[in-house]
Amino acid sequence: MARYLQDVGTDDWIDTGVSSDVVWIVRRTSLRHVSGTRWPRYLDNVTLTTWCGGVGAAWAERRTNFELEGQLLLEAAALWVPTDATGRPLRVRQDFFDVYGKSAGERKISGRVTTPEIPDDAQFRSWPLRASDLDIVGHVNNAAVWLAVSEVLKPPLHLVSVTHHLAIERDDKVTLATASGRLWLLVDGTVRVSVEYQVA
Repeated sequence: MARYLQDVGTDDWIDTGVSSDVVWIVRRTSLRHVSGTRWPRYLDNVTLTTWCGGVGAAWAERRTNFELEGQLLLEAAALWVPTDATGRPLRVRQDFFDVYGKSAGERKISGRVTTPEIPDDAQFRSWPLRASDLDIVGHVNNAAVWLAVSEVLKPPLHLVSVTHHLAIERDDKVTLATASGRLWLLVDGTVRVSVEYQVA
């Protein structure tokens, strides 16, 4: 699902025809499973609908629905930050509003994220990186981070939220910490990614 979110977001921007040197990096992604439905499965013909859910000074929210045969299965909300090619954050530019309209800025989105504390009873293990996990700016791709999530979490799930506090890079030695309802990816004891989830 995380890879689909990236693809449909990229396709949506390419379809605008706007040429830009901005690189959008995800800061937080939340997936909510609609009660009474199932998660999408292999070979399902899923329809994705995406739109701008709101804007802040230097970030924007992309919302995406996953539907199967007209039935809503999942709702996603992703907070994306515009950066230059080196990963330095930028303000949301005018060409964004030229595409998504002034109404995109009417709903203000907070860019604040918090880091859940790691409890004393958390369990720790190493989480090795692969070259294929890296994105175009040399960070571990957000969809690759969801692989760590899928190793730990077992369905059925109701809500999963992944927050990227700092980038994970090629040579980092990553530790995966887990506790009830939460997990973290750490480098040298510093939280780079945190995850909160609720079972169905």
